[in-house]
Amino acid sequence: MQPAILEALGLCKVVSDATGSLTILDDINLRLAAGETVAILGASGSGKSTLLGLLAGLDVPSAGTVRLFGEDLFALDEDGRARLRARRLGFVFQSFQLLPHLTALENVLLPLEVGAGDGSASSAVAAASELLARVGLSARLGHYPTTLSGGEQQRVALARAFVARPAVLMADEPTGSLDASTGETIADLLFALNREAGSTLVLVTHDARLAQRCSHRIELAAGRIKPEG
Repeated sequence: MQPAILEALGLCKVVSDATGSLTILDDINLRLAAGETVAILGASGSGKSTLLGLLAGLDVPSAGTVRLFGEDLFALDEDGRARLRARRLGFVFQSFQLLPHLTALENVLLPLEVGAGDGSASSAVAAASELLARVGLSARLGHYPTTLSGGEQQRVALARAFVARPAVLMADEPTGSLDASTGETIADLLFALNREAGSTLVLVTHDARLAQRCSHRIELAAGRIKPEG
């Protein structure tokens, strides 16, 4: 068995609401090795995005832990988790999460400027430009997000996610706000770039066809992983 790059152990998340406490996730256990691709499926409210946030250390569990390259995320403080994310993780979101005051090129450069890259400024620009060309946006380097279509914005987001060659890529409904044709194009790019980078992919989606492209699938129901079969 290959060593785990990303591992969740007894992960639980409970929040308080007007009626008392609400269990969002209950005893989640999973392990991923290098280069694996996993889709997390489930109905709205099943805990998919909450699980992704916990796996990335963006949220803190009520119980259990997550290990990234053997390091306990929740033994680190918030700054320590942020530094680990900058070195190891890439993200793609349904809503793109581009900064509106930055050009396409400047948005892609962001991960390299916050510590995920260790080269010169010129090599960072070259890497970002190369990835934007790879996703078909070589003519859009100086464009701002408001002048780009939804599909073009998601291409910028893909380039930004891969520019620092992350060990793990986390994608939260990356095609959810796109039409079917554009979504299929983005999915093709996502999986092609992921293969080239050799990243471990964790994909949250409600799209069964997209999930079928992953090597593993996990379905959540009422905060728990449904048994296979």
